[in-house]
Amino acid sequence: MRTSSTPRYASAVSDQHEKRSGSRTSVELFAGGGGLARAVHDAGFRPLLFNEFAKRACETLVANGAKKVADGEKPWIPQPGEAVPLVEGDVRDLDMTYLNGEDVDLLAGGPPCQPFSLGGVAKGDEDERNMFPQMFKAVRQIQPKAVICENVRGLLRPSFEPYFDYIQQELSLPFVKREGATWQGHNQTLIDLLKDTSSIPKDERYEVVKVPVNAADYGVPQIRHRVILVAFRADLGVDVNAFEAFVKKQRYSETALIRSMLLGEYWERHPKVPDHVRARVHARLPKTPPADDGCAPWRTLRDALKGIRAGEDPLPEVPLDQLDRKTEHGGFAYHYGWPEARIYDGHTPNELDRPAKTVKAGVHGVPGGESVMLLDQRVADATAQSGWRYLHRYMTVRETARVMTFPDDWNLEGPRGEKMRQLGNAVPVLLGEFFAKAVADALNEAEGSR
Repeated sequence: MRTSSTPRYASAVSDQHEKRSGSRTSVELFAGGGGLARAVHDAGFRPLLFNEFAKRACETLVANGAKKVADGEKPWIPQPGEAVPLVEGDVRDLDMTYLNGEDVDLLAGGPPCQPFSLGGVAKGDEDERNMFPQMFKAVRQIQPKAVICENVRGLLRPSFEPYFDYIQQELSLPFVKREGATWQGHNQTLIDLLKDTSSIPKDERYEVVKVPVNAADYGVPQIRHRVILVAFRADLGVDVNAFEAFVKKQRYSETALIRSMLLGEYWERHPKVPDHVRARVHARLPKTPPADDGCAPWRTLRDALKGIRAGEDPLPEVPLDQLDRKTEHGGFAYHYGWPEARIYDGHTPNELDRPAKTVKAGVHGVPGGESVMLLDQRVADATAQSGWRYLHRYMTVRETARVMTFPDDWNLEGPRGEKMRQLGNAVPVLLGEFFAKAVADALNEAEGSR
């Protein structure tokens, strides 16, 4: 079985990676199933603390090398190569002041998104699940050099715009506490202070960058719209404008994908695709290739199944007569079929030659067509307009993990629905790694110019 036998965070690494990991430190709140945790680690940060509330997600973090802190005990400061302490429980009960003298480089987290999600009741600030105040508390207690905060695109909706502006202003001045005021009253106080910050110590204010993202534009084989806030402590002298320009530059595009298909480069990577599938894909494309936009092609679901990481092996097909919930194919963990997938209006499947649809976390795992995949196989069907009907099945947990760009050595705990929920709630690893590396580079440049 292709799963990690050595805890990820306690395993030996190369000299170069160990040097990078030991030179920068991080803390992650709302760690979930570990997407951002893995991303930040892969970007060269050495994690000092994880916090997560959900039991199954905590089991996943432990399965990948974290060590649960016993109830009532204080977390330890892990040394390079030691297990990361995991505090399981409500972040509101977590005291992180012990980390204040550790010169933490990065605080990362994605506060629960239900208050701002299009799929939720969208109560925003009124929702008790709004955990942004806990991120600000952590900033006050730790005073990290930088912050990465990922959340749903719903925060950009006009109805939430005033509150999202308030979130950014509160992150800019986290030490100016609300003290019982309404958020609107506190927001006005922050607006007034931001007009002239000379009275506020530089190490108590942050410069904030807002980045709306589509994960596909960063090499993730999935259409996933999110918003990422990055903040740098003002006393560090980070060139925030240069950072913002760098992270907002598009690197992958749909235009480049279309161009690669029409020029044949995409199909050269996938030579076994049947001619009728190619014809179906080309039927929706323009007749002539668009101009080269300088980007790499969006990665597709087919790319993900073949493998987009160095040394990643292709996932074997799951036979339709083996959708038995238990047979793991090709030695890949969690790569087993699931029966009774359906297609109907509002429940359309993923297509192999497009980025996957947004992986979501439903009550019973990934909902709707987000977990159904249209296959290359087809059967004659007189009721279909083309005379053919393409077959489909549920995506496996491993295939979904590939779409979220988790490496195959990442362990997931719980039944299938819980695994899928953790994946749907996670930050795609490659997206998080891109931003974490950009933060590290910005800090390196600022510190090197002193």
